[in-house]
Amino acid sequence: MDGLDTQRRRLILGGAACLVAAALPQTALALPLAVGKPRNIDMLSINTGEHADVCYFNGKQYVDKELAVLNQLCRDHRRNVSTEMDPKLYDQLAAIYDLVDARNPITMVSGYRSPATNEMLRKNGGGQAKKSYHTTGQAIDFFIEDVSLSKLRKAALELQAGGVGYYPRSGFIHIDTGPVRSWS
Repeated sequence: MDGLDTQRRRLILGGAACLVAAALPQTALALPLAVGKPRNIDMLSINTGEHADVCYFNGKQYVDKELAVLNQLCRDHRRNVSTEMDPKLYDQLAAIYDLVDARNPITMVSGYRSPATNEMLRKNGGGQAKKSYHTTGQAIDFFIEDVSLSKLRKAALELQAGGVGYYPRSGFIHIDTGPVRSWS
């Protein structure tokens, strides 16, 4: 009887461990970012020409002042409105940057979009989603000079950290912190 109880206990504990692992955020399991290592982003806005090169994570925690700089850079430039972007989005960018061994700044095409801007673009036939992750600060469209879009896409897909859109005709990829999915 003791052997059966031990087996049952192991089965229950193993099942509980699987449930805990499944409950962890996907980015905690997927992003190849070293624990305790500072994270930097060097980014340029194609729309405003503004540039920021910041250490947004100091190895222990996010740095609010530097996140604010990135959030301002990622603002809706049409309405000059910013929001708090999801820091996991910056983690994805940093991981992609490392995976492709980039040397040039990330060029942001679109970050935050106010609902009004998103609707205006939709009405003009731009193909924006009605409930876009851009409107919640969870998406960014970008490219990196001298890194192919296909290489960026491959790195983003490898992370399994959210949505990945591939837009070779428009010259950028889209990443977001929503469910894992991809499209072209």
